[in-house]
Amino acid sequence: MADSPLLEWADNRRDSTWAAFFGEVKTVAFLAAPLAAINLSQFLIQTGSLMIVGHLDELSLSSTAIAVSLAAVTGFSVLIGMGSALETLCGQAYGAGQYKKFGSHIYTAMVCLLVVCLPITLLWINMGKLLVLIGQDPLISREAGKFMIWLIPGLIAFAFLQPLMRYFQMQVLVIPMLVISWITFCLHIPLCWILVYKTGLHNLGGALAMSISYWLNVILMALYMKFSPKCEKTRSAISMELFKGIGVFLHFAIPSAVMTCLSWWSFELIILLSGLLPNPELESSVLSVCFNTLTTVFTLAYGIGSSGSTRVSNELGAGKPQAARVAAGAAIFLAVTEIIIVSMVLFALRHVFGYAFSSEKEVVDYVAIMAPLVCISIILDAVQGTISGIIRGCGWQRIGAYINLGAFYLCGNPVAVALGFWANLGGWGMWIGIQSGAFLQMLLLVVVMSRINWNKQAEAARERIFDGKDLVNKYEEQSVLC
Repeated sequence: MADSPLLEWADNRRDSTWAAFFGEVKTVAFLAAPLAAINLSQFLIQTGSLMIVGHLDELSLSSTAIAVSLAAVTGFSVLIGMGSALETLCGQAYGAGQYKKFGSHIYTAMVCLLVVCLPITLLWINMGKLLVLIGQDPLISREAGKFMIWLIPGLIAFAFLQPLMRYFQMQVLVIPMLVISWITFCLHIPLCWILVYKTGLHNLGGALAMSISYWLNVILMALYMKFSPKCEKTRSAISMELFKGIGVFLHFAIPSAVMTCLSWWSFELIILLSGLLPNPELESSVLSVCFNTLTTVFTLAYGIGSSGSTRVSNELGAGKPQAARVAAGAAIFLAVTEIIIVSMVLFALRHVFGYAFSSEKEVVDYVAIMAPLVCISIILDAVQGTISGIIRGCGWQRIGAYINLGAFYLCGNPVAVALGFWANLGGWGMWIGIQSGAFLQMLLLVVVMSRINWNKQAEAARERIFDGKDLVNKYEEQSVLC
């Protein structure tokens, strides 16, 4: 906090100038670009494995595609969502200079995520049998189940990886994380090819390669954390203190996971339901192309959102509400600029980009028809992804979870089913339906964002950090739209 009203007024005045705003835009951009590249490298590890395995035979492709999708939905998305709670806790602790508490939150998160891995592991072990019980092809189900069992070591590594990534992100140590992530990906591709084609493991080699790559990423990050002087002040010793923070961590982690998973699962559900449409092979292929395109482009928006989350949480922890407000505005400005460029490029290439996924002209032509809707989806996703990051920085994950629940499961998915099946609009109608939910999600997030009381958020962050109290109730009272 400023030392006097006069200094506080001067600080607020300085942060309100255009020079300060565009300076913050530059800061957010230089943080967002590496974070987007890091997120893309994580996404490509899974996609690269699928592409390598896909050249074995049709059974390997279909079973691996199902396994990777189920692993993301039932496991990785949960860990990513829970790990994002550290964007609130660690970001604000680091901004407040509470480095010991910062390190303690990281260890607490690792312990909690490892515990969460236990039921997920049991689910994955029995996934092959469960797929058969719900009517899936027995041969495909058995192969998918084997793949997920071999991926369990990767799940454990992911429980360490997510807190470590937040450890680096919240200190703005993104370049080491970027280098380590891309070294891991570059090693993953030849490793996966060798394990799939030269060891006799076939599709299971893809799962083993993913597990090894995730562990390599964890080991390299842990070594940097251990020996780099840049991490010295936040490298606290492991102690019983980590267990005291479990309650506070879970308070933010559970709604964070719900907030992430509800949005993720809604799109996966639509792709699954598309298999019940007339000409299901074409509809499922096109919706998968659209979803993968949206997911790839979303790495940019997620990077901006993570950058905004980092800047907002750091400034709130430092007791600088106006700086946090400027950081939020800069992140949104950067997201709008990005979506204008990307959507225009994608629309211009609408008759071409389908060939990146399929050589079938029918699929490519259908993708060209869907392209305008995908461009609209990119716009909605970029805005909501950025605001969601800002909300994580403020600690409003619970509000985000309620918004995603209402937007997708009370609006988006029912409308998608109605348009796709009852109105006979097929995949085109289902995509319109799910995007109606995305539009409502974005609209509600914009309303929430416009009503943030930055002064109260900074006060709540500082009081919780320095008093060491569980200010959950107070946090929620101050999160009421003012």
